[in-house]
Amino acid sequence: MNYHFITIEGNIGAGKTTLAHLLARHYNARVVLEEFADNPFLANFYENPRQFAFPLELFFMAERFKQLKELIQQKDLFQNITVCDYLFTKCLLFAKVTLPDDEFRLYQRLFEIIHQQLIQPDILIYLHAPVSKLQANIKKRNRPYEQNIPDSYLFSIQETYTHYIKQHHVKTIFVDASNADFLGNEKHLKVITDALEKDYEEGQHFFSLP
Repeated sequence: MNYHFITIEGNIGAGKTTLAHLLARHYNARVVLEEFADNPFLANFYENPRQFAFPLELFFMAERFKQLKELIQQKDLFQNITVCDYLFTKCLLFAKVTLPDDEFRLYQRLFEIIHQQLIQPDILIYLHAPVSKLQANIKKRNRPYEQNIPDSYLFSIQETYTHYIKQHHVKTIFVDASNADFLGNEKHLKVITDALEKDYEEGQHFFSLP
């Protein structure tokens, strides 16, 4: 397997963290998980997005940068594969949805300064699921602050992700995760591990789950 830095992305509730854990176990890899629960603005943001969006996004960017910067500086002698359940560019994609134009321009300037200091993934796995599936997963995992996320917000995030993926040049395994059950169906995980055994040109490469 030629990919040493694998990143998983997708909308809220797409199954990123579950897949990251399973791939890390499969490859005996180091796993890097977003520490979203530590964001003190998250619950307030869902109650009042306008007021808390900017501090929310700044905190996320600072924490993601710190985590990925430490990843660069640490070399694990026993694990040469890293699986991460977020892409740093996620900062910019969510900010584009949540921030008004003037705040977004400021945020973008900060992002561009920070982003160039980080390494990019060898390959991106993008999990694409319909909003109805996302909402079902959100209800199932039962985080109180997520229970009233409107469909419109998830649609906006979805559109921003898909637009970005069409434009960027990272090798991307684009997975139709409409019926994904990585924990309960071994065949679903095998689709991903088989896909990671191949080499790809830049751009999107589409896979569906049985």
